[in-house]
Amino acid sequence: MSRWRRPLHAVASLLVGAMVSLQAQEQRPFGMPVPPLGPGPFEIQTAEVAKVRVSVLTRGLSHPWAIAFLPDGRLLVTERPGRLRFIRDGALDPQPISGVPQVRTDGNGGLMDVALHPRFTDNGFVYLTYTKPTGDGRGSPALARGTLRDHALIDVRDLVVTEAFPGNSGLNGRVAFGRDGMVYMSTGGNTGKVSQDPNSLRGKILRLNDDGSVPKDNPFVGMPGFRPEIFTLGHRNTLGLIVHPQTGEIWNHENGPNGGDEINVIVRGRNYGWPVVSFGRDYPGPRVSPHPTQEGMETPLLVWVPSIAVAGMAVYTGDRFPAWKGNVLVGAMREGEIPGTGHLQRIVFNGRMEEMRRESLLRDLRQRIREVRQGPDGLIYLLTDEDDGAMLRLEPMP
Repeated sequence: MSRWRRPLHAVASLLVGAMVSLQAQEQRPFGMPVPPLGPGPFEIQTAEVAKVRVSVLTRGLSHPWAIAFLPDGRLLVTERPGRLRFIRDGALDPQPISGVPQVRTDGNGGLMDVALHPRFTDNGFVYLTYTKPTGDGRGSPALARGTLRDHALIDVRDLVVTEAFPGNSGLNGRVAFGRDGMVYMSTGGNTGKVSQDPNSLRGKILRLNDDGSVPKDNPFVGMPGFRPEIFTLGHRNTLGLIVHPQTGEIWNHENGPNGGDEINVIVRGRNYGWPVVSFGRDYPGPRVSPHPTQEGMETPLLVWVPSIAVAGMAVYTGDRFPAWKGNVLVGAMREGEIPGTGHLQRIVFNGRMEEMRRESLLRDLRQRIREVRQGPDGLIYLLTDEDDGAMLRLEPMP
């Protein structure tokens, strides 16, 4: 019999075998081995700063998430399992701060961002984003405010609690204060089309007064079918939310799926597209949308294909790295869905906010970089999202 005239059952058997082989390839373990973080300091060379020292300031943090710098020189650091910690001069206070709300830690939920009120020295207000447990395995991204007194948060109350969600994704949130004095909070929305639902707070950036009430000049106030807290919609998972220190604009970055991470300039009332448009592919491989842009939806300022799992963001304005002024620094937790590929990226823009080049730093450490902040001393502080997480500091070498 000719090999081109095999019985149908033989052809079917070949197809099944090919599918099984493909599935085996897709399920095969992959990734880079992640060695323990060494004691440091490490010396790295970069494109525009000849030598940079990377010091390990603090160890023993469990999946640290965010940093806030206190006026007295201490740092506040959140740990995803639900602890808020003090760090002074690189030493981790062994006693967590009391009064933190109970968190749901399944999946990517937990205690996340921390921010100080612009008048913190007068009122002591600390703002936290966290996943609030709501029963039946569900969780809600929430924003809480408390007053820091000695070693405790007191008078803690929720300002916003979004709709409960049963899964393990999209439970993240960031918080930042705009130059208008308003609170901006992001919520995750990577499932279904909840990000496009104007009656849902998921997949949005919200704008609030500092007590959680709704500003009268929010873009959708009074519009039927719209939640008045919404400032922008169509977001996936925002893991970076900042006020640009030079322009005063609100910037975010958000994770796409397999490709499609992006930085956006946030403009009131705009739709940022997810999941209608995206530059990425879904995890099994298909494109999220046939076209990455669409009229009436905002085009990202910058995209990553493949994804790098962006997390944390800072615009450098200090004097310690003069060659980096105006550069955007973002953490990467893994590139191209490959574990063990976390690093720090430095992005250079021209005066028209057009991207010129990118540089990847700290690849040899193979750490998931969760947070990036510029300190009051002009140095750069990072958090590694690991079981034994650490705070790193970048400083120029003579």
